[in-house]
Amino acid sequence: MCGIAGFVNRHDHRDTRAANDVLDRMCRVIAHRGPDDQGMWVKDQVALGMRRLSIIDLAGGHQPMSGCEGTVTLVFNGEIYNYRDLQRELESHGHQFKTHSDTETIVHAYEEYGAGCLEHLRGMFAFAIWDARKRELFIARDRVGKKPLYYTITTSGTLIFGSELKSLREHPEFRREISVEALDSYLTFGYVPDPLTIFRDVHKLPPGHHLTFKDGRARVEQYWDFPYENEQENPARNEDECLEELRELLDESVRLRMEADVPLGAFLSGGIDSSTVVGLMARHATQPVKTFSIGFHEDSHSELKYARIAAQRFGTDHHEFIVTPDICEIVDELVWHFDEPFADSSAIPTYMVSKLARQHVTVALSGDGGDEVFAGYTRYALDRKRSAFAHLPRLVRQGVMQPLGRNLPHGAWGRNYLHNVALDPLDRYIEDISIFTRLNKPALYTGDFRRQLATSEAAQRFRVYAAHSRADDPLDPLLYLDSKTYLPGDILTKVDRMSMAASLEVRVPLLDHKLIEFVCTRIPASMKMKGLETKHIFKRAVRNLVPAEILNRPKQGFGIPIDRWINEQLRERVRGTLTEPRTMQRGYIEPRYVNLLLDENQRGRRDHAGELWALFMLELWQRTFVDAGTVSEASKATFDQVGVLA
Repeated sequence: MCGIAGFVNRHDHRDTRAANDVLDRMCRVIAHRGPDDQGMWVKDQVALGMRRLSIIDLAGGHQPMSGCEGTVTLVFNGEIYNYRDLQRELESHGHQFKTHSDTETIVHAYEEYGAGCLEHLRGMFAFAIWDARKRELFIARDRVGKKPLYYTITTSGTLIFGSELKSLREHPEFRREISVEALDSYLTFGYVPDPLTIFRDVHKLPPGHHLTFKDGRARVEQYWDFPYENEQENPARNEDECLEELRELLDESVRLRMEADVPLGAFLSGGIDSSTVVGLMARHATQPVKTFSIGFHEDSHSELKYARIAAQRFGTDHHEFIVTPDICEIVDELVWHFDEPFADSSAIPTYMVSKLARQHVTVALSGDGGDEVFAGYTRYALDRKRSAFAHLPRLVRQGVMQPLGRNLPHGAWGRNYLHNVALDPLDRYIEDISIFTRLNKPALYTGDFRRQLATSEAAQRFRVYAAHSRADDPLDPLLYLDSKTYLPGDILTKVDRMSMAASLEVRVPLLDHKLIEFVCTRIPASMKMKGLETKHIFKRAVRNLVPAEILNRPKQGFGIPIDRWINEQLRERVRGTLTEPRTMQRGYIEPRYVNLLLDENQRGRRDHAGELWALFMLELWQRTFVDAGTVSEASKATFDQVGVLA
């Protein structure tokens, strides 16, 4: 696990020392991603750098790494789990290996297969390869988006890339103009979805894509996608037919991710997914699995009871930490690590459990991804409950119900519900997953911001994604949509940034691409969700592994009691920040509407905790990355001094 950064000019470097200085800053600003080593390579028109967190082949895995003839040079972030098999395959083609690292297999695979090397990689990765023969850069991101990769092309034709935006910002040609489209998307969904970033003309390389850059021009191509586009060619005829193979794939996915030359453990929330991962780890471990859990004093959000049940069942070496409201003092540190506005408050416990785990291990497995792959979110059941409204004539929904909803006073009982159920099915779901909906944006946005947005609409990109999936079951477009947006944009971003902030590698076995392909092509949606029961087939598959108390418990999200904290311990800071003159003068948000949200929330008339947290995090981002100017190690040093679990 590492962080990578670099740039490629259209022509050879005029000043090699200056190029080295820039690359050094780009690497050092992400030192948290790789505290063990830094490597740089500057030659001709290219500069490649990396920070290393040593996991496999501690002595021999130094980067940048070159191939047999020295014409291919690589920097790599991630892990390749099938690297031993791939090494044997490449050796049979005449390749000679100098190390025992998974990094070197990518170099030789590219030499052998070119861009086709991606088809041979099983793992999580973001890497950049300079091909000196072609004088071109090849960069790629893993299929699901576990590892991040940002890039931009400057006005002079230089491509700048890195694992985090803060690396790109260290380059003198980086432009910092805010994207109004991305800002609208953030306020809608609470994160900036791929391929957008908060800055104009700066992009995230989408999951399952690679980019080739030559002579100042970039070409982006897709090499993999969740296989929802076509009808299933060979769906399972019944549940029993696919259960055994599903169990075998789950076991293999976990087993492959247990290889490391450093201590390894697991996050254990007490939910079905993490309990399954820990249970399968226990089968293969020679010593008790080290597990880590986060809890709260508020029983409504604490899952420690169930985590302890799983820990006892699987005989783990269990560790816990209680998160209290004073932990929110680290919020500025989180803002710095995310680089973009990010409103998922569960980032706080994710960071704390990562810091806890890092005291004992260097690698942790998590249960993330199971809800997207196996239909585990309760919102799928909510969507099914409201599906009957789609049978009402559109004239009734759009001509009567929607105008009635718009005309009800803000905060009126039933206003949001009436607006939601009157929408077409896909728009209804998109509104369900939105923080600020179309109903409330006219009051939220200033007139000037609405004019800047013009016809741009955050939901349009989501509609395009949903249209790519097969429509034989209404659940399939929702699973595909979440897999392309919420999974990489929120869940995996949160896990990557918060674990890397603690210099911890997190592996996600439920997002193994072979497991995903089997589930998408063989298991119909009707087996994933039965009636209103979410994750049906997955529960059957792990019934003899996971304790019944966990298997039969209601779904509980991994979050903090932010609604209570905003009205109590955090009330003065949130209100003070959102009502300060510089906040109100940003030009995007109507101050009157913010005051309305604050007042309704404090009086208990409406729960606006999610909206207020999103606005609060946006303002903190503005102060960190817009008001403060360029990123520097000096600014980061203030955060390194915070040792909450030290």
